[in-house]
Amino acid sequence: MSAPVIRASSLAQHFGARMIFQDVSFVVNAREIFAILGGSGCGKSTLMKQLIGLLPPSAGRIEILGQDLARARQAVRRSIGVMFQSGALFGSMSLLENVMLPLEVFTTLPPEGREAVARVKLGLVGLADAASLMPGEISGGMVRRAGIARALALDPPLLFLDEPSAGLDPITSAGIDRLILDLRADLGTTVVLVTHELASILAIADRCIMLDRAAQGMIAEGDPRHLRETSAEPTVRAFFRREAA
Repeated sequence: MSAPVIRASSLAQHFGARMIFQDVSFVVNAREIFAILGGSGCGKSTLMKQLIGLLPPSAGRIEILGQDLARARQAVRRSIGVMFQSGALFGSMSLLENVMLPLEVFTTLPPEGREAVARVKLGLVGLADAASLMPGEISGGMVRRAGIARALALDPPLLFLDEPSAGLDPITSAGIDRLILDLRADLGTTVVLVTHELASILAIADRCIMLDRAAQGMIAEGDPRHLRETSAEPTVRAFFRREAA
């Protein structure tokens, strides 16, 4: 079996005296769709910031693609793509310009080459005909798709998605789920997503971990469908069954 794409060991994060989580350990395998779950304030986004190198953990170690993130942060960042919450597109730039931006920063491609690559990425997410539009001219679902296209600009083997379907209607959300599955199938991409959308979790996630604010750490790990049916942990059961804890 190949080495994990991500290995997180005994991660902790605190801000002053306030502990967010501690002793969080897990692995993400190649081509998995791996979900980070939990209620508000449990540290999902904090953990994602650790994994993409934006926030050094208070304790613990992260290996990405076999490299220690603390020692090779810049090299690792070239191997990952990130779609931030709500797409985080630059409003003054067209979709094409948004997707071209990482290529301008990190490659030596000429302008026509950058444009060609960006158009391919927009095509991958179903936005080939929307390249000239501005973020303010498109729907929320299209914004998320454009954010994913930008995250794919450098052909990363590892893709991080922060709440990719939050706030979208069920049909649009299902379309984003289908896109994520297609990207994994077509490109072999490993996907880590932060989400609280139960339908999406059960539809696309191979495995998940769940963080809990009260426990200040991880309370479950495994196949979300299995956890829904078998977990004896009240908070896990309440999450998957949409019950008041």
